[in-house]
Amino acid sequence: MHFEESPFQLPNHADPLGAALLDYLAGTTDGHIVVHSDITDDEAMSVVHFFRTGDAFSGLEQTALAQCRGRVLDVGAGAGSHALALQARGLEVTALDVSAGAADVMRRRGVRNVCQSDIMHFKGGKFDTLLMLMNGIGLAGTLDGLAAFLEHAQTLLNPGGQILLDSADILYMYEDEEGGYWIDLNGPYHGEVTYQMCYLNQCGEPFPWLFVSYDLLAEYAAAAGYTCECLFTDENEQFLARLTALPRPSSRGGR
Repeated sequence: MHFEESPFQLPNHADPLGAALLDYLAGTTDGHIVVHSDITDDEAMSVVHFFRTGDAFSGLEQTALAQCRGRVLDVGAGAGSHALALQARGLEVTALDVSAGAADVMRRRGVRNVCQSDIMHFKGGKFDTLLMLMNGIGLAGTLDGLAAFLEHAQTLLNPGGQILLDSADILYMYEDEEGGYWIDLNGPYHGEVTYQMCYLNQCGEPFPWLFVSYDLLAEYAAAAGYTCECLFTDENEQFLARLTALPRPSSRGGR
């Protein structure tokens, strides 16, 4: 499972992701980011993962990159590895991340268009593709946040534009020894979790993160005016989906 800091909220003065990425560029190649979760044990992420290229991309990532077209917005771009791969193909890419350190790293690595912002406040024109990898749709935080994001994304897409995103149903994490599930059916959706990222002595604010099943994503996409198709599923049941914006009815009156 992969995690990135949520672009839905600006960080406090601590920027653990940015600090880790900057240290890597400075030569600390064995660093780890610790991800705290309210549903599982802490997980240590190797910082080198953010700097992988080419054959080191997963099959899901390679499929997503191959499907990008036109003007691309790479949401939650991290160290810019996906943006650089798309630039090398000649695509116009804007790399977006809320982390100041990540934005600095991307510029140093040669990403041409970098913007430090959260996606919900971003107004950088229209795009043909919104790319959201490493469970990028997790930035929505909750199902309500997913609905709000999909509505906002319509304002960023050209006619017929697409969102390429990956996620997974994490219901398996709640399975008990008897084959049942220890979830509260009257509580929040089981894919709504809380994370906190730490690196060395820096800890960011806890933030909500969303894992959504494909069927539920398709339901929310349809309600927001998109078609939804599954492009790839891996051995861990993580999926890549394409949401395509449908033409919106004109607001003009008339007979």
